[in-house]
Amino acid sequence: MGRVEGYFAKVGVIALKLKKPLSVGDQIRIKGYTTDFKQPVKSIQIDHNSVESAKRGASVGIKVKKKCRQGDHVFKV
Repeated sequence: MGRVEGYFAKVGVIALKLKKPLSVGDQIRIKGYTTDFKQPVKSIQIDHNSVESAKRGASVGIKVKKKCRQGDHVFKV
């Protein structure tokens, strides 16, 4: 799906440019050197506006349950 472009620790959100479409409810896996977890997508934001789905090429923010790092890979499971 893409790579983590940024992680915002205070709000627990990753910034990601999508290589494939993504919808609320989809299951994702985030894997990196020290990161490896799965979670459902509970919220997606584009320009600080909540959306139900996003198309390929969109830059989105996704709330995550664990710390991520820039460069971690994001997969749709």
